[in-house]
Amino acid sequence: MYKHLYDEPMVEGEPLPFKLPAWIACAPFEELLGMQIKEAADGKAVLTMPFKVKLAQGWGLMHGGAVTALADTAVAIAMKTLLPEDSKFATTDLSLKFHAPVKGGTVRAEAHAVWKDERTLDGKAEVFAEDGTKVATFHSVFRVKKQGLGTRDWLIFSVSSP
Repeated sequence: MYKHLYDEPMVEGEPLPFKLPAWIACAPFEELLGMQIKEAADGKAVLTMPFKVKLAQGWGLMHGGAVTALADTAVAIAMKTLLPEDSKFATTDLSLKFHAPVKGGTVRAEAHAVWKDERTLDGKAEVFAEDGTKVATFHSVFRVKKQGLGTRDWLIFSVSSP
């Protein structure tokens, strides 16, 4: 959907050169990596991503950045199912613990987010190889902008794994 725009420059202050087709949808970066949203409802999301050569590091394993991107996106999609449409948010902190390498096939991220209180979401993302091996456990913190306020007036939402 966005492939024809991949090489277009992003210019601060200019209108975006793309529009998401829906509130819960993959953005250009996610499409570039081959991510697909399989499920997204009630604070949960399942995303998949095929391991293609473009995602390999020098030893032929899936690059850690690709695994991290999948986990981060899965948590963001899970959060979107709990937030009002058009809420603005960004990852402000993240960590990922690797458990096993990805050597081939399709990777799956399962994310879960729940409200802890008015300003905090707790959740987790786990990433699995095609054979079911747990590849990684992910933790992140998101900031959500209050409607109608400036860029410094963001709420903090914490998403963590047990």
